[in-house]
Amino acid sequence: MTYPKAKITQVKSTINRPKNQKATIKALGLGRIGRSKVKDVTPQILGMIKKVSHLIKVEEHKD
Repeated sequence: MTYPKAKITQVKSTINRPKNQKATIKALGLGRIGRSKVKDVTPQILGMIKKVSHLIKVEEHKD
């Protein structure tokens, strides 16, 4: 099964954020404003995106 891909970019800082949000940003491979990663859109990744949606920008990624 192939999943669609999404480009996830951090747009806000994790300073003064709860530990679980900082850990989620780190698990997504981010950690610095402007850093981007391309991820498969699995149910687990969708849950992470929802948890930190106010800190990131999500775009559709085409191969």
